[in-house]
Amino acid sequence: MSTDADGLGPRPAGYYHLARAVLYREFLLFVRYPANAIGGVVISLFFFGVLFYGGRMLAGQALTDSIEGIVVGYFLWTLAVGAYSAISNDIGSEVQWGTLERHVMTPFGFAPVALLKGAAKVVRTFLISTVILAVMLLLTGTTLQLHVLTIVVIASLSILSVLGLGFAAGGITVLYKRIGNWLNLLQFGFVVLISAPVLEIPWLKLLPLAHGSGLLQRAMVDGVRLWEFAPADLALLVAVAVGYLGLGYAVFQLSTQRARRLGVLGDY
Repeated sequence: MSTDADGLGPRPAGYYHLARAVLYREFLLFVRYPANAIGGVVISLFFFGVLFYGGRMLAGQALTDSIEGIVVGYFLWTLAVGAYSAISNDIGSEVQWGTLERHVMTPFGFAPVALLKGAAKVVRTFLISTVILAVMLLLTGTTLQLHVLTIVVIASLSILSVLGLGFAAGGITVLYKRIGNWLNLLQFGFVVLISAPVLEIPWLKLLPLAHGSGLLQRAMVDGVRLWEFAPADLALLVAVAVGYLGLGYAVFQLSTQRARRLGVLGDY
């Protein structure tokens, strides 16, 4: 509930208040538990260091020649994992904590709350991935074209499809509970999607991340700006993002409805 400007009494809270509360919650979690956020950055950089220095020892110049693409791909992978985990892991935690029913009983419904929580975590993931990108550029001595508007738009649309996958995974978690190990395997599948050969096999552009990865490579490596991309490429990026997000949202709704019919919504 919120208070009227004239002070006459409370009024029902709207989606603006929900979004503000969710963003504030995410900010508090970041401020109160900074070690966890820093640990995520350190782990991501550790794996990148293993990839970069280990690969340079084994592949030598071949890795150096393709390092720009590797940096961009790893940046997108950190965004994708953060977006996917924002939905699937958060819902799994709600199931374990026994707080899932509270979200279901809100006037907004569980799905809008989960979507806004995912969006808030994506904002945080963007900030963390930006730090990781900066450190990667320093470690490798690589120079990329960092046009903020282009990167934000393309990367955001790219990971919308991953949010859809996270919704689907969260719905399956609500229905079947302990399947986290299987769902976490999908994070490694993102590597395959990001490196998919969309130029040789055009239909792969219909998969999550694949088309967005190609556009982000062109933007950050070749310096192509947002308005310089072909309208058909941008339209396909939007269609894939909206399509997977809508499909994942539908799977989530159907799964939670079935869990309620079976009476297993609060079980764990």
